[in-house]
Amino acid sequence: MNTDDLILSLSGNVPRVRRGAVGRRILLGLAAGALLSIAILVAWMGVRPDLGTAMHGFPFWMKWTYTISLSIGALVMAAQLARPETRRLRGLWLIAIPVVLLASVGAMELIRTPPGEWLRMWLSYSWMQCPWRVLALAMPIFVGLLWSFRRLAPTRLRAAGATAGLAAGAFAATVYCLHCPEVSAIFVLTWYSLGILLATGIGALLGPRLMRW
Repeated sequence: MNTDDLILSLSGNVPRVRRGAVGRRILLGLAAGALLSIAILVAWMGVRPDLGTAMHGFPFWMKWTYTISLSIGALVMAAQLARPETRRLRGLWLIAIPVVLLASVGAMELIRTPPGEWLRMWLSYSWMQCPWRVLALAMPIFVGLLWSFRRLAPTRLRAAGATAGLAAGAFAATVYCLHCPEVSAIFVLTWYSLGILLATGIGALLGPRLMRW
C-alpha cells in the first residue's frame, strides 16, 4: 500500500468533529473545576456575610471585571492552543487591557489618598493569605482544564499549560471575591495578580508533562 492509499484508508472512517467541540470541552472542564472550587471556598473560608450589600458597590464589580476579563482572555488563548495547528496566538495583547484599566483605577486611588495611608491600602490585613488562597482555589479548576486538554491535541505544551494556569488562577480569583472583603484596586492588582501568576507558572511547569498526548 502506498502512502496516499494509507492516508485515505486511515481518514475514511473518521467521524466529523462538531463545530465548537473544543470550546465546549474546555468550558466543561472549567465548570467542573469551578464548582469544586466554590465548594472548597464555602467549606474553608465561607462567603462574606455582607455579599448582597457588597454586590451593589463599585469595589466588588471592579474585582469581578478584572478577574473575569482575564479568565475570558485566557480561555480564548487556551482554545487556540488546544489545536495542533497553532503557530501564533491571536489576541494575546487583550490580556493587558484589564491590567492597564485596574492600574489606572489604582493610580486614581493613590492620588486621592494621603501618602501616609498608601501602605495600609496596599497591604490591608489579608495580603499574606490572598495569593495562596487564590492559588489553592485554582488547583481544582486547573485539574478540570487538564482533563479537557487530555482529550484535545495541543502541541505547544508549555504555552498551553501556562494559559490553563492563567485561566484557572483568574477564575479562582473570581471565586475568591465571594469571600474577600478588600476594596482597594492596588490590593487587587498586586495580590490577586500574584496568585494568578503563581497558577500560571505552575501550569507552565506541568504542561509539558501532563498535557502530552
